[in-house]
Amino acid sequence: MDYVNLPTPPVCVADFCLVPIGTPTASVSNEVAAVQRLMKASGLEYSMHSAGTTVEGEWDAVMKLIGQAHTLVHQNGVVRIQSDIRVGTRTDKKQHFSEKVTKVENILAADGKVEEKVVVVKPEESKEVEKVVKPVAEEPKNVEVAKEPKPEEKKQPLTPATNQGTWASMFRK
Repeated sequence: MDYVNLPTPPVCVADFCLVPIGTPTASVSNEVAAVQRLMKASGLEYSMHSAGTTVEGEWDAVMKLIGQAHTLVHQNGVVRIQSDIRVGTRTDKKQHFSEKVTKVENILAADGKVEEKVVVVKPEESKEVEKVVKPVAEEPKNVEVAKEPKPEEKKQPLTPATNQGTWASMFRK
C-alpha cells in the first residue's frame, strides 16, 4: 500500500468550532462574525449554529477554509486558537448536510413534538433558505404537565460562599 500517495475523500461535511483563547473578554461574537463573513465569501455551503459552523464541499476546499478561519482570527489579534473539527464523508450516496436534519425533523413532526427553524445558506442562490416544521395541534395523550412548585417547594439558589444547594453542602455540618 502506497500510504504517501493515498488520496483524500473527494467531498466532506465538516462541523467546526473555533475557540479564541486569551481574549480580553469572554465574548467571541466579533470573531464569529469575521469567520461567517469568510464562510460567505468562500462560495461553499455552510450553516452557523450555536456551537460552531457546518461547512460542505470538496475536502481540500473545506480544510483550506478552516485554516483560513484560523489565519483571519489571528490577523484580528488573537494569538492562540483551539478548534474542534468533526468531519464526515460517505461514498454510498450524495447527501447534503441539511437532509440529515430534515429527516429527523420529519420524524419528530410526525410525533407532533417539534417546531424548529433551520437556516441553510446556499451561496449560489445568495439567499437563505428557511424551513419551519410545525407541530401537530393535537396534545399527546397520557402526558402529565409539570406544574409550578409552590413557593415553599422552590429550590434555593446556589450560593458559592456557603455551598448551600451544592454537592459540597453534603459535607458541611
